[in-house]
This record gives sequence, structure tokens and C-alpha cells, in this order.
Amino acid sequence: MPTNEQRRASAKRKLAHRNERAAIRAKRRKRLLIFSALGLVVVVLVVVGIVWWNNHQAKVRAEREADIRAHTCAYKANEAEKKQLPKNKQIGLPPNPYGTPKKGTVQVDFQTTAGPIPVTMDRAEAPCTVQSIQHLLDKGFYDNTKCHREMVAEQKPLSAGILQCGDPLGTGAGGPGYTSPDELPKDLKNPPPEVVKLAQAQGQQMRVYPRGTIAMANSGKNTNGSQFFLVFKDTYLPPNYNVFGTIGEAGLRTIDAVAKAGIKPSTDPQTGQPTPGDGEPKKPVTITKATAAKS
Repeated sequence: MPTNEQRRASAKRKLAHRNERAAIRAKRRKRLLIFSALGLVVVVLVVVGIVWWNNHQAKVRAEREADIRAHTCAYKANEAEKKQLPKNKQIGLPPNPYGTPKKGTVQVDFQTTAGPIPVTMDRAEAPCTVQSIQHLLDKGFYDNTKCHREMVAEQKPLSAGILQCGDPLGTGAGGPGYTSPDELPKDLKNPPPEVVKLAQAQGQQMRVYPRGTIAMANSGKNTNGSQFFLVFKDTYLPPNYNVFGTIGEAGLRTIDAVAKAGIKPSTDPQTGQPTPGDGEPKKPVTITKATAAKS
């Protein structure tokens, strides 16, 4: 039978063993808590990292798309217009490189039945327009197309004198099967005060397109195609037409001779009234060959 001292020693050993096991369990619990906390931190970091990466990638894509838009041209196909064209005029969209050239000039030679019309296109004024016109020239799009419209205004205080060309159908309704963006002029001068007042009364703005200007015709916002107008007299129009170059002196002499021959009056399609200052030129003008100097 154990003595009291033996019983006390046994109790001490059991207590020490229990304390040791309790210490081991506590240590394990502490390690589990630490591992759990570390696991939670890792999960949080992974989630935060994924969110940051997705946001970063979205930002990079948006910046890349904005950069591309800023350095390329928004040419858009017009399938309905394309279907009206003969096969030799279906030439596709212009080249649209990243970094459309915005400096330099392109010399253009329009040979017409009325005489030569040399033009200097300025990339700085309208880079996407010049890129499109050069594409049309390189593809022979303007060859054997007529200048279908002449418009003049003599009644004070109005002023106008333009010859419109570039329609492959010769009706005023044709185009290249695509559109190019607006690049509207910012440095045109104001017309005389009485013209400004008259325009303001009609809720419009007017600017002076000076003699010697070449600009795009259009039918509304961002609808530029192949038609352009040649200004032979200071013309008051809204600042809604891309100016992309100037006409050489020999070209102005050719156009002046066409203007001197007069206009075949047409009629207003809405009112049926005659339009003596707007119609086909009496002296027919056909572009027989149009070329651009290689830049």
C-alpha cells in the first residue's frame, strides 16, 4: 500500500503531465490562430491583388483605346452608298495607320476639261481628310467624274462662289462608300457685321471661306465622303466644313473661266422654285485625271 509521500509524488507527476498537455494544446491553438490569421491575410491580399489587376487592366485598355482614337481616323463604311458605285469605284476604306501624319503638304493635280486645277493639301489643317483624299487619288476614284454644281450669291450682304466636284454619280448624292470624321476649321474670319447679325437671327454662325480654299462638302456631322468644293469668291458659310488646302493660281484661272460662263439654274426640291444662283455650270467640267505627288 503506497505511502502518503508516494501518493503526493504521483499527484505531482499527474499535475505536471496535465499542465504539460495543456501547454501543448495552448501552443497548438496559438499556432492555428496564427495560421488562420495568416491565411486570412493571404486571401485578402489575393482578392485585393485581383481587384487591383482587373482595374489596372481596364485602365490600360481604356488608355490604349483613347490613344488609338487620338492617333487614327474614324473612317466608317457606308454599305448602302457603296452598292450604288460601279465596280471600279468600290475602293474600300483608306489606310488608317497609328499616327496619321499631321505635318506636311501633298501636291494634287486635277486635270479637267476646263483646264488644270492644282491644289496643295495641308495635313496640319485636316490630317484624316488629307489621308482620305490621297487614298481616293491613289485609287483613281476622281478620274472621269464631273463637277456637278456651281453656286454663287451676289445679293448683298451675302457672298458665295463655289464649284463642287467629287461625286462619282454626278448627281450630288454619291460618295466613296465610307465617311471620314469632321476636322472643322478654327481660324476662319468672321464676315461683315450685317452678315453676323443676319446669321444670329437664324440661330447660325457664319465664317468667311476665302477665295482659293478647298473644303469638304457634307450632309451633316461626320458625313464627309469624296465631294469637295473649290472657292473662287469669298464665301459666307457656317464653320461646318473641313478645310484641307488651297487652290493654285492656275486652278483659280480655270475656275474663274467656268464661273464667267454662268450657271444652268435648277429648282429647289422642297419649294419647286428656281434657284438661279445654284445649279450645274454652263461650261461642263469633268476631271479627266487626278493625281497626288508621292509624299
